[in-house]
Amino acid sequence: MKKNFDILIIGSGIIGMTLAIELKKLFSDSQIAILEKESQIAQHASGRNSGVLHAGFYYSADSLKAKFTRDGNIAMRDYCQQKNLKINQCGKLVVTKNEAELTGLKELQRRATANNVHLDWIDEKQAQDIEPNVKTHQNALWSPNTATVDPKEIMNSLRQDVQAMGITLLKNTLYVGKIKNKNAITTNQGTFEASYIINTAGLYADKIANDFNFSEHYRILPFKGLYLYSNNNKTKLNTNIYPVPNLEHPFLGVHFTLTVDGLAKIGPTAIPAFWREHYQGFDRFNFSEFLEVIGRESRLFINNKFNFRQLAYTEVKKYYRPHMIAEAEKLLQNTKQMQFNQWGKPGIRAQLINTKDYSLEMDFKFEGDNKSFHVLNAVSPAFTCSIPFSQYLAKKIQGLIG
Repeated sequence: MKKNFDILIIGSGIIGMTLAIELKKLFSDSQIAILEKESQIAQHASGRNSGVLHAGFYYSADSLKAKFTRDGNIAMRDYCQQKNLKINQCGKLVVTKNEAELTGLKELQRRATANNVHLDWIDEKQAQDIEPNVKTHQNALWSPNTATVDPKEIMNSLRQDVQAMGITLLKNTLYVGKIKNKNAITTNQGTFEASYIINTAGLYADKIANDFNFSEHYRILPFKGLYLYSNNNKTKLNTNIYPVPNLEHPFLGVHFTLTVDGLAKIGPTAIPAFWREHYQGFDRFNFSEFLEVIGRESRLFINNKFNFRQLAYTEVKKYYRPHMIAEAEKLLQNTKQMQFNQWGKPGIRAQLINTKDYSLEMDFKFEGDNKSFHVLNAVSPAFTCSIPFSQYLAKKIQGLIG
């Protein structure tokens, strides 16, 4: 097995894959390798996300998320069409429950205008023309460019692209640590050396960055996301339906998602997890991570930063299926008839927090130098953003390498 490369990427998620492709375009003669600890790709966030291609109206205009969501929506829809991949161009309704939420709705419209994102301000009747059973107070927003895809299908297509470009993908290769005074790492498959090392390791990005003397004031805080699926195929939903979110949090609240295959699901939760890969039960339990995460969550609970106590209480209640359904019923009539009975595969959101003030990092975050580069915060909507975001990062890396 070759173990010396020009560029070595740790993590084969959506960012690792698309970044490898963009770097190969810039450095066509370079030998690039991606290391993946699992036996297959897309076993974590990139294969467990909602599948929604967001349009880009949730984010303030000065954020990277605003630009890359708008551009990424277009790029990913084009990619799916070029590759003949499944896509459900079903749009999205954002609805209000009461008069007070109209203020939040107007703010989303303002952000859409600032971000140059197509978003229509509509009344209740127009909303019901799109989805007859929808509930909204006076007005709603219609996003025609929101779509849904199959994340695993896209990831498998990117894997084929990577291999066709001559990029090496090494599975079952777990990062163990950095070798001191060398641009090299140890893994369960031995030592790998590279001129440039890139960390796109998701839930472990902060820990790997620490080994390279980065991410000094940043740590990952994991949140578990679960969806409830309908097993009633007779109930046809026409579009995604979302509430007006609390824009101080990165979570969008309980909503209806229409999958690429036309099935409906409600959720997700955003429940604080107790270790980084705390998917279910004691799977992948790690005692040191448990102590680390519990300690951080306890501090947040005591200090109540970003109203963490209320957030935790609100999210834990969603574990109770009738409560989750009751939240969804605020958006759509006849929800109970859709028979949301089956919990889907859980995912973990690798949310970065700033340990100087214990605030949430709301935008993408990365650090690097002329030897290594670390993508620290690539949470939702990173899947939507992945193509233009990786183009942007590739140019940043090109500038650092010199």
